[in-house]
Amino acid sequence: MRARYGVPLTLTAVGAAGLAYAAGFEVRSFRLRRVTVPVLPRGMRPLRVLQVSDIHMVSGQCKKQRWLQSLAGLRPDFVINTGDNLSDTEGVPETLDALGPLMEFPGAYVFGSNDYYGPKLRNPARYLIERAQGRHGLNGNAPAVGVVHNPWEELRDAFDAAGWVGLSNSRGRLKLEGIEIALTGLDDPHIKRDRYAEVAGGPESGADLSLAVVHAPYLRSLDSFTADGYPLILAGHTHGGQLCIPFYGALVTNCDIDTDRVKGLSTHTAAGHTSFLHVSAGCGTNRYTPVRFACPPEATLLTLTARD
Repeated sequence: MRARYGVPLTLTAVGAAGLAYAAGFEVRSFRLRRVTVPVLPRGMRPLRVLQVSDIHMVSGQCKKQRWLQSLAGLRPDFVINTGDNLSDTEGVPETLDALGPLMEFPGAYVFGSNDYYGPKLRNPARYLIERAQGRHGLNGNAPAVGVVHNPWEELRDAFDAAGWVGLSNSRGRLKLEGIEIALTGLDDPHIKRDRYAEVAGGPESGADLSLAVVHAPYLRSLDSFTADGYPLILAGHTHGGQLCIPFYGALVTNCDIDTDRVKGLSTHTAAGHTSFLHVSAGCGTNRYTPVRFACPPEATLLTLTARD
């Protein structure tokens, strides 16, 4: 009797403990990733860039709000928000409250699909199936129907009022005490809102540094930015895989980038050019899958230094 039932009961207990850890502890175990990227011209002082992504705010997430507010203590030179701020139609006020101290700094933003549309309940196994079939987002899938529309316009208006630069298929600039940063961004490729032709042409002349920003790191966007010569691309969307296997890593990326580059700093090569790529694992989750395992929620402080 023991031999027959002992192993299944042990596996059940281990699974329950893992789920309790993923949903009760790790999903609220916020971390700050620190990365150094050598992309500045020689002789230029280092710049500190705070990247926040995939907040997926749901009403009542007080610990997340306090943690985001505390990031203002880092005193970054500027902030980049790579989208998916919402996971609740009522979450705009709390998102703005959480980001309020950061909005005192210069910043820029792009939106992700969950800024526009509320999430839908779906079987997590579908991510594995879609990866095996090469299907991601609306790229090959049927268009989304019956979705909830989030009040993203309120978010946009508040960001704009704070002086943050909107980069959805557009360009913008930030001026920082004699330093000028040129930014080029795309709307979310995950729902086919990206229009690279509208911003093509590469880094702008006259700027001290040019950066590329996009929510979902689809290869077509990374190829375009890299081929045009951007030294650094910032993205989010992947949640770092969200449910990872210790000592192995992510199983899915929810786009067509490989799992080796699902989070953190890497490089991307296209048309004979190489760019640095930083993908944030984000600090939230879809409201219907509020778990993380071997992939804690994060923001990243990137220190940009002179090129070697």
